[in-house]
Amino acid sequence: MMDFNGNATLPRGPNDRRGADRFPIEREVRYKVLSKRGGEENGSGTTVNISSSGILFRTEHMLIPGKRLEMAISWPAQLDNRCALKLIARGKVVRYDQGQAAVEIQQYEFRTVGAQGLSL
Repeated sequence: MMDFNGNATLPRGPNDRRGADRFPIEREVRYKVLSKRGGEENGSGTTVNISSSGILFRTEHMLIPGKRLEMAISWPAQLDNRCALKLIARGKVVRYDQGQAAVEIQQYEFRTVGAQGLSL
C-alpha cells in the first residue's frame, strides 16, 4: 500500500482500530523513562514502524504499560540536505510484547542532531 507521496505503508487488518497509517521504518532509538521518583532508566532499540500517533520499536528492556517515555529517533531526512535531524517524541507505553514496545505519541518535535548525537 502507498500513501499520497508514494511512500510504503503497512496494510490494515479488518480489526485494526488505528486512526493513522503506519510506515515501516527502521531507525535507531534512544529513550529514557520519565519518572517522578528520580531514578533514571535509559535504553535503546530500533523502530519497527512509525505513524503520526505512535511508534513501535524493539528493545531488550521490558517497558511497563502506562510508563511515560522521552525518545530520540534518528531521522532519515536532513535539514537543507546537510544537517542531520532527530525526532524527539514524548508519550506513554501502551503495550509491551515479546521485545517490542508500542508508544502513543503525545508530543513531538524535530531537532538538529549536533555534537550530542541522539542523547536526550
